[in-house]
This record gives sequence, structure tokens and C-alpha cells, in this order.
Amino acid sequence: MTSARPGPQVPTATYRLQLQPAFPFTAAAAAVPYLASLGVSHLHLSPVLEAVPGSAHGYDVVDHTRVREELGGEDGLRALAYTAREYGLGLVADIVPNHMAMSPRHNHALWEVLREGTGSPYARWFDIDWQAQGGRVLLPVLGGPVGAELEHLRVDGDVLRYHGHAFPLRPGTAHLPLPQLLDAQWYRPVWWRLARTELNYRRFFSISELIGLRVEDPEVFDATHAKILQLLAEGVLDGLRVDHPDGLADPDGYLARLHEATGGRWTVVEKILADGEHLPAAWPVAGTTGYDALRHVDGLFTDRTGAYGLLGRYRAFAAPQTDRGGNWEATARRAAYKVLTHELATETDRLTRVATRLCATSPDLSLRDRAPWALRTAVEELLVRLRVYRPYASGDAAAVVTEEAAEEARLAFVVPEEAEAVGIVRRLLVEPPGDPSAPDHADRVEFRTRFAQTASALRAKSVEDTAFYRFVPLLSATEVGGDPGSPGVSPEDFHAYCARVQRDWPLTGTVVTTHDTKRSADVRAALAVLTECPDRWAELLAEVTRAEEGVPDGQLAWAAWQTVFGLGPAEEERVREALLKHVREAGMYTSWTEQEPPYEEAVTAFLAAGPCGPPGERVAAFRKALEPHVRANVLGTALVHLTMPGVPDVYQGTEGEYRALVDPDNRRPVAFPPEGPGEKDALTAAALRLRARRPGAFGAGASYEPLAAEGPAAGHCLAFARSGEVVTAVTRLSLRLAEAGGWGDTRLALPPGRWADVLAPGREFTGHARVADLFDRSPVVLLERAGED
Repeated sequence: MTSARPGPQVPTATYRLQLQPAFPFTAAAAAVPYLASLGVSHLHLSPVLEAVPGSAHGYDVVDHTRVREELGGEDGLRALAYTAREYGLGLVADIVPNHMAMSPRHNHALWEVLREGTGSPYARWFDIDWQAQGGRVLLPVLGGPVGAELEHLRVDGDVLRYHGHAFPLRPGTAHLPLPQLLDAQWYRPVWWRLARTELNYRRFFSISELIGLRVEDPEVFDATHAKILQLLAEGVLDGLRVDHPDGLADPDGYLARLHEATGGRWTVVEKILADGEHLPAAWPVAGTTGYDALRHVDGLFTDRTGAYGLLGRYRAFAAPQTDRGGNWEATARRAAYKVLTHELATETDRLTRVATRLCATSPDLSLRDRAPWALRTAVEELLVRLRVYRPYASGDAAAVVTEEAAEEARLAFVVPEEAEAVGIVRRLLVEPPGDPSAPDHADRVEFRTRFAQTASALRAKSVEDTAFYRFVPLLSATEVGGDPGSPGVSPEDFHAYCARVQRDWPLTGTVVTTHDTKRSADVRAALAVLTECPDRWAELLAEVTRAEEGVPDGQLAWAAWQTVFGLGPAEEERVREALLKHVREAGMYTSWTEQEPPYEEAVTAFLAAGPCGPPGERVAAFRKALEPHVRANVLGTALVHLTMPGVPDVYQGTEGEYRALVDPDNRRPVAFPPEGPGEKDALTAAALRLRARRPGAFGAGASYEPLAAEGPAAGHCLAFARSGEVVTAVTRLSLRLAEAGGWGDTRLALPPGRWADVLAPGREFTGHARVADLFDRSPVVLLERAGED
């Protein structure tokens, strides 16, 4: 069973579903009639291949040859595709080429490697450094040093068991006494804390439970993609989302191979672009998953001047140290040093070993006589100064690892001659690796590869997972792909971004909420209103927060009050879990690996007595008073996202008002159809149906034309036309607008012709429309050219 009728291969809009055992393929199929009625063209499925049993996300794949049984297996997926086609929908799936689950009892390929070692045909699959740890794979699974865990290690036939873990025994070793038996294996079970410094396999970021794959090997690519390619060829799937390509050894080569294997199917990549960074033009993909669009849409509704005012108020309230939350650049830099020397210490060690070996044995004598400590320092100092995630083979490495960064890095050395290590390391990174037959060629390639992979992990862990939780003046700015140090986007910059997207990547993905966003778009839209009233916000916090009330620390308090403002009325447990994750990620007073119960208990008590207690009602009342402006941001964000260039992805439940915090809060089940559809639901459906009705107005051959308002409040109206067929206009910074006296005689020059209001049928506009009339029913308006046959 595949498809009932052909569906569109290139999406006009997608709808993301988080599959899990509690929401399998049959549940997704039951939602199809409703989702088709919304106007999307494709369902966007989280990973569908076999994963660790019970996994709530599916990114911990254990078998690439099978569709996940807990979701309904391959028959269930094909049945979903059939149902979707019946309603004119296609399927896009999320794939995970970078890693698999480090779960030997579920991962057959890994089991065979642990049993047979380097002789296993699967040994080439995994990114293991066999030259480290005596050629044995370090397994950080023990609850303490091995000597303290011996009573829990037991031999069961040809299997070594430890609590819920199972590991294969090397053939012929089951009879040995335990000490000798452990020493005879191709692996070494150790205390989990050793992973930080001793691990000898590449991980997903710093997650030891996920082991890196070598998909740069054609044989590994073929084995791990055969099922997905079959599902594409047979019409079950139409397109792909590629998870974390930055972790790969060669993203350029991988994407080229994938493009060829899929026949050029619509594919987007989860590439996080830094501000000013562009997707490599050589990549044969439709574009990114859309975090760059998120940053630009959010920025439209953020008052940049007010954001800096909020920063000043935050510093006065919380008194953060400069590099621990007071200044963005300093905070990000300190977090990077911390991550390199702690979470990614083993990756830095591996880079240092490769550099040391290369310099010691290279026929290029200018590389010789470099101390390992100097090379390590040079590597670290260059890594922390990267402004983007990583360099690529198709790009100019010198533009990423800049000479300016090298000059700064040299300041870490006292002796100038030792500082030459910086130049050596930079040369190895920016110069081509040279003749493949040269004796040092392999080490040069490995060094460049490992540096790029480590760089991407460093940025994700130090910026998104650490600094974002330390620098908290405006929580809506600390979002994936965001730049908290420069909040706000001008209409001119937004229009320039959209024009560039329509020209270069017209079928790229766009998002405002995903399974990975730290706060949903509606929560961030509410928080953005605070940039329009920073003084009022600070005054409110001064009233509801008293030092004698047991505030654990000022930064946590500021973040907690913003959290309950953005979220609105919610269960205390949701707030508590999100804030405990917040302080552990920040790592200043507690962390995931070194938890401080007294501090965490103080956080819990503060939340119960303050933000989630009676004082929280003051914040709720403040939010209620600002509700018209929150509404303007929520609806404006939604409409801009759904009509700007690109293919919008609607995260499950976000067609209506959706307030969620960081995972797992944002992965809670949603109802299909929603129980109480409201204004945002109607807007989403109207915009999506318009896209379906006029695909040419939004597709690859479409155009994007900024429309400029004229008059006293022109800066508060953001408008654009799509292909002369559709006009979007939204209100931005509505609180500032109200304080300034409203729209007055501000007008918007519409393109020639008659324009019908899609959201309020029966209304039409022409010529220079008064903006006050456009927005008299709603802070947003969506117009469609009228009078056509």
C-alpha cells in the first residue's frame, strides 16, 4: 500500500507532527482530515526509523533498515501515506545521519563492533578513535568507579550485564575471572564521569548516549539510507528534513550524495545561520529548516531601543557579573571556554593529539617543535572566537578562522615564539590539505574535519545551551539562531532578508516554533511587548520581588518573572520544570552533572512563593492590561510567517494559540481538531488555504515586493505584496503606537486594483488605503486581489 493518488512533491506548507508511542501513525492518520482542511500540503514527520524503545522523539535511531514498530511499523507508515494521499497530502520525514543510539542491546551494528572490535564489518560505521584508550571503546555507563560497581557486573552466558545494560562478550572470554574478562573486551565500561575527558568516540554534542556515524563512507551512507530512499522511490515520502548536518565530517559531500540518491527531492537542512551568515551556495538543498526566518520575524516585533533599555534595567535588578550574564559577548566567550575545558574536553584532546602528531612527523619542517600545550591553547583560542558554527569545504575557511581571531588568540601566550602555534594551527585549517599521497595528508584532513565538528558542537553547547541561560534581559531573544546581543530587526532589514530568500532559496523552510525552540512563538511574542515598556516592567518587578523573600539570585528571578509573563496562567509544575532546566543549563550554581540540592530547593521555593504564588497575580494583571499588544504580536508573527518567502512549517498545535516552554513542555500532546478554535486558528487556516489556492503567488517563481506606508505612524505598519496577488500588512510595536496617538492619517499605497479582505469577507480596499481602516477589526490584514475570473 503506497498512495491513492499522486500528491504534490514540493510542499507549499508543512505541518510538523511529533510521533511517539503515544501518538503513532494511526493517530496521525486520524488527524489527516482536519490537517488537510487547514490548507497544508504535507505532513512533516519526526524520525520514523527504529529507535530506542519508549523514545519520545525518535532521534536515537538503532536500526536504519526498519520503520519503528512502536509507531506502527512500515505497514503503518504506508497506511498513513495512503490516507494522506486520499486527502491530497504528502509526507516529509526527518532523518538523522549524524548519529545513532549508544544502546548496544538495541543497536545490532554497535553490538557487533563491541563483540568483534576492529574486525567487525560494522567498525567503519562508527566514529571511534581506535588509537586512544588502548584500542578499546570507552563506555561511560557505570554509576561509580568500576571497583565500586563489581557486584552489579555479572556474566550471563555470552553477555555482560549491568543493571539495564547488556554488552556482548568477546568470543572465548566468558570463562575468565571478572578482572581479566573486563580487560579482554573490545570495550571498557567505566564511571560515567570519565566521559568528559576520556571518551574515544564522537558524540552528538556532549551526549554520550549518541554515537557519531561515518556517513562520509559510501558503504555506511548506503546502509543507513536504503530504507529512506526506498520509501521516497515508492512514493511513501516526498521530501526530507536533515537533522544536524553540522556534525558530519563532510556536509558538502553528504548533501551532494543525498541529492543524487533522492533524485533531487525537496530537502531542507537544520542549519543554524549566524547573523549575516548565508547558506553555502553549493549545497543542493531547498534551504534551511527556518531558524533564520524565526530570528527575522521575531525581530520585527521587538523594539530595539526598548530592548537596550530593558538590558539596563536587568543589570540594575540582577547585578550580573560582566561575563556571567552582564554582557553578551563576554558571557558567550566565558561559556565557550567552560564548555571546551569541561563538556568537550575529550574532543579538544583528540584535536590536540592529531595536531601534535601532524607537527611532529610532517615533512614540512616549519611545523616541527611545537609543544602539545601550545597547540592545544591555539586550538582553544581559535575555537572560542568563531562567529559561525563551522567552516565548510565549499567555503573559504580563512573567512571563518580569521586573521583577526588569530591576532587575538596570540595574546593568550607570553612568549612570542610559542604564540606561533596559533599561526601553525590556522595554516592547517585554511590551507588545502595538499597532495593526497603526502605522508601527512590524512592527518591534515582529519585535523580540519575534527576542528569543524568540534566547532559546531562548541557553539551549540556554549551559546544555545549555556550563554542563553545566563544572559537573560529578554528571554525571547535567547532563541535558536538568535542574537541576544543585537535584538530587533528593522523593516528595511526584514524586507532585504525576504528579497534575498525569494531570489536565492525560494523553497527554503521557515519556522517560528519547533520541537527545539526554547519558547513557542506566542510566548516570545508576549515577551517582546516588554521591549516597549521596559521601565514599567522593572518597576513591577521591584514591587513583587523583595530580597527578604528568599530570591536565590537576581538573574534567576528576572528570568522566572519573564517566564510567567510570557506563558500566562499555567500549572506550577510546568514553570518549575522549565526553570530547573534553566538553572542547570546555565551551570552557575547547579548543573546536570553537579547538582546542588540546596540551591534547587531555594529555586523551587521562590517559584512557589513568588511567580507562581500571590505575587504572580500582579504579573498576570500586567499581562492582561497589555493583552491588545500581545495579540498584535501573536497574530502579526503568524501572518508574516505564513506569507513571507519560503515554505512555512506549522508546528503541531500552533495553528491556534500555543504557549509552551522548552522541551519536554513543547512536546505535550495536542488535540486534533483543537477543542476551542479561536482567532489565530482562523487566521492560520485562511492564510494556508490562500497559499493552496494561489500557489504561484508564493512558490519558486513568485515575487516579493515591500509596501511602504506613509504618514505619522508609517513605521508601525509592515506590509508586502506577493506576486501582485496577495498583500500582507501587520501592526508592529503597537504599544508605542498607542502611546503616540494611533494611526492618524497614515496610509498604505496598495498595488493597482481591488483588494478583498481574506480574514473579513465583504471588505474591499483600493488605492491609498487608510491604515486605521485596514486595521479597524484586527491588528493584521490579509488581502487577495479581487475581480478575477
